[in-house]
Amino acid sequence: DKPFVPASVNKVVTAWLAMEVLGSDHRFETRFYLGGDRTLYVRGGGDPFLISEELALLAPKLVAAAGKTPLSGMVLDASYYPADLRIPGIEDTDEAYDALNSALAVNFNTIHAVRRGKSVRSAEKQTPISPLAISQFRARAPNGRSRISLAQQDPAVSVRYAGELLAAFIKRAGGSVKGKIRAGSVPESLEPVYVHRQSRALSEILTQLLLGSNNYIANQVFLEIGAHRLGGPVSLKKSLQVAGEILAKYDLAEAIHIEEGSGISRANHFTARGLAKLLHHFAPHAGLLRRSRGGSRFKTGTISGVRTLAGYAKTSRHGRVRFVISLAGNTGKMRYRLLRAIERGL
Repeated sequence: DKPFVPASVNKVVTAWLAMEVLGSDHRFETRFYLGGDRTLYVRGGGDPFLISEELALLAPKLVAAAGKTPLSGMVLDASYYPADLRIPGIEDTDEAYDALNSALAVNFNTIHAVRRGKSVRSAEKQTPISPLAISQFRARAPNGRSRISLAQQDPAVSVRYAGELLAAFIKRAGGSVKGKIRAGSVPESLEPVYVHRQSRALSEILTQLLLGSNNYIANQVFLEIGAHRLGGPVSLKKSLQVAGEILAKYDLAEAIHIEEGSGISRANHFTARGLAKLLHHFAPHAGLLRRSRGGSRFKTGTISGVRTLAGYAKTSRHGRVRFVISLAGNTGKMRYRLLRAIERGL
């Protein structure tokens, strides 16, 4: 019953809340509008998996809907997320795990490239290099291959990068954007010419979230929980309110305290008893978690001085049992030794 910092085990709570509120088949949407002067307007819906492969899927459909006549420009509307949104625990660094959350961002609001002096090329064959990516890498990235976050000081930078990458995929699909790419709002008089529904259902996104432990994805999902139930735009306050109501419904409000959805904040606090109880409710979704060689399902958590592990151990005599391990220190091997002991000893 002593509270501990869960680190990324927090993502199990986010996944459970998302399944409770959004449902396994939920799909994020991005909307596209066409003005009379052939300006393309893009309204972001907080899709956490708007990655290069997804842009390659949507671009041909968008070009088919808008036509191949050159677009006179692109206006990017990210107003679904407030410009001053800040997540507790996210710091002002170039690290990918500190990427800002956004209504309209691509590739988890990061750029993955290779720098050799002033020369910059994409580190991914599926991702074209863009002028903004080159300038950002020249200014902020070390030589060699790396992934940097976008954009701590000016959120408009990440929105512009999304526009540049979208324009590159439109070109690949047979269309073109001739004019400027800028931030702005969708005129109220316009109706969408194309609505892209994410190819991955929420259950698949959560599987990738729990496997890769991506902080950006976790908080995109967490923010959608509040907006889905209380209406947009998103806010951390709305999501914390909805989370609090659900935790109270299951008598977990005192045992599970969250400040955000990823576990990056040290202000998140769980008790082992509370998390074990939550794992009981999450059990129908245990298949979303990483599988060990012994058949157990688990999620890890790692920040300085904190090593956690929780999930469902497959034991030799008692079948599947819930477990929670929280250790102080900076070595993570002991938690796996404990899990193997649980698997063999029960």
